[in-house]
Amino acid sequence: MARKHREEAASWYEEPEPEICPLCSRPIPEDQRDEHHLVPKCRGGRKTQTLHRICHRQIHALFSESELEKRYSTVDALLEHDEIRKFVAWVARKPAGFYDDTKQSNRRR
Repeated sequence: MARKHREEAASWYEEPEPEICPLCSRPIPEDQRDEHHLVPKCRGGRKTQTLHRICHRQIHALFSESELEKRYSTVDALLEHDEIRKFVAWVARKPAGFYDDTKQSNRRR
């Protein structure tokens, strides 16, 4: 009887499955989670998607609020863009907690 009680207690303490970034398909550590408004909040967007901080910052480095609203309001649409695909191919090889400074794209300057 005591053994069964310990097994129940062990399952009670199990950590939940890690959330997976829909952009790069890596687990998102708790300290690297960002909520991305698929349609920018300033444009009336309410729906969010949890992403790695580095993935989220890359999106905003590449696209204006207008572009995000009109063309890139879904993860699938983002993944169709060449620069995002290149970024995802690069970052997918990094550990889940990897972070690097994001530089604004020349395209947006």
